[in-house]
Amino acid sequence: MKQRPSPADDLKIGALARATGASVRSIRHYDQQGLLASTRAENGYRSFPAVAITQVRQIQRLIATGFSLEEIRSFPDCMLLIEGAKACANITEAQRKRLAILERQIEALENQRQRLRAMLIESQEADQ
Repeated sequence: MKQRPSPADDLKIGALARATGASVRSIRHYDQQGLLASTRAENGYRSFPAVAITQVRQIQRLIATGFSLEEIRSFPDCMLLIEGAKACANITEAQRKRLAILERQIEALENQRQRLRAMLIESQEADQ
């Protein structure tokens, strides 16, 4: 993603996992998807810059709001480099679209709940 700082600041994948609460498997996946920048040591181990802690936390936060890794990959760097970033101007529309999708899903679930309640009431009345 960005220019690498000193290799002395780099983290091994296990340390990155502990610092973020993400699984090693998830971090590997984010790396393979181009969301993180790792280098390989001579022994083949991945090494990540310290900023990867912020990036992984942001990736987790965006996933928790319903964005796919493909969508996250299209976001500008500001969304991954600033922990807790609410939005960059470039993704406000994507956030609005995601919210609209969630609202439609909530409405559909509410309709299903109402139909199920009605069925239960009908079956209770039939039993009496």
